Amino acid sequence: MSESQPTPPPAPLFVERGASWYWVLFGPICAGLLLWIQNSGGYEFEPVIPSVLLVLVSGMLAVQVKAARVHTSVELSKDTLRQGTETIRVADIVALYPEAPRPVGWGKQELQKWQESRALGELSGVPRRRTGVGLRLTGRRTVQAWARDHRRLRAMLGELIPETISPGGPADTEDEAESPW
Repeated sequence: MSESQPTPPPAPLFVERGASWYWVLFGPICAGLLLWIQNSGGYEFEPVIPSVLLVLVSGMLAVQVKAARVHTSVELSKDTLRQGTETIRVADIVALYPEAPRPVGWGKQELQKWQESRALGELSGVPRRRTGVGLRLTGRRTVQAWARDHRRLRAMLGELIPETISPGGPADTEDEAESPW
């Protein structure tokens, strides 16, 4: 009798990890610089302060990197789109909104309707240094996916979801009376 092997998860089409662990090396670099300053200044070799600096800086950066890797990572496979800790099925994505125009000048820019919708993930909005990608989900829901390389994410989503909503499409003409608020 053969054992049933679990099927491996599909290979990701797009991945962004959120932050690099290389940032944690800033602690040892700072401690080494402080030791060099002590040595070159003619002071007695005192490893306590550089050691404390190493632990504090590396510890704080490790917490921040871990949080960024959890909350701002993106992974797209054939079946799912994961944004931070929220995962949606690609089958639930009905359409892709066109890219928003770039802001011109310093004046107030008028946002597209999809740019005002909820961002995927547990954060309150699109994370810093990321750009939103408008998605129409089943049930007439509109959300924002996001990524640093938003154009590549958009291209990968475009291959999986052939329908693109034209500017001035359904998101701009939704009936506000349907909303319970």
